[in-house]
Amino acid sequence: MKITVKTGLIAAAAWIFIKLLTFYTGIIQYNVVPLVMLNILGVLLAVAIGLFLHKRQEGADSNLLSDIKNGLSAGVPYVLVVSIFLYIYYDKIDPDFNTHQIAEFQAGLEKELNDPVQFQKIKDSNPEFEVKTKEEIFESIMQGPRSFYRPGSTMAISMLALLLLATLNSIFVSIVYRRLIFRNN
Repeated sequence: MKITVKTGLIAAAAWIFIKLLTFYTGIIQYNVVPLVMLNILGVLLAVAIGLFLHKRQEGADSNLLSDIKNGLSAGVPYVLVVSIFLYIYYDKIDPDFNTHQIAEFQAGLEKELNDPVQFQKIKDSNPEFEVKTKEEIFESIMQGPRSFYRPGSTMAISMLALLLLATLNSIFVSIVYRRLIFRNN
């Protein structure tokens, strides 16, 4: 197995371990921001460390395109493993998270719809809402969170976002390595 793929898999396993640790200890129950930031760092570290180890092993003689490809060969396994894990996590391990997020959004929406000023703003914001009742507006707005907070949606969005991030990180890390670390003197 290539060193870049191993690096991506090790970084994914480390992030999964941290995610499960925070779930079982209850440290960060409903705050996703710290784990999202760790996920972004995980992609960066997978690409950077994988490309660094590959360049040290194979030598510094390569072109930019092969460096980007090798960076992606560390990032893509990370993306796939983490995205599939997120599907399993939100479907089997912690399905209450999505229920909680929908309930939280629902409570905020009900509060806004019960306030006459906010209700009028919501009605004015969308021409469809002019003839709808409060209950119809509520159901119409709640369709978004109900479809967003599903394991499949979470997996698809995370896979797309992480793949874009892995690609950008591969480009930037390759350029930085070529300019600063592995210069051809």
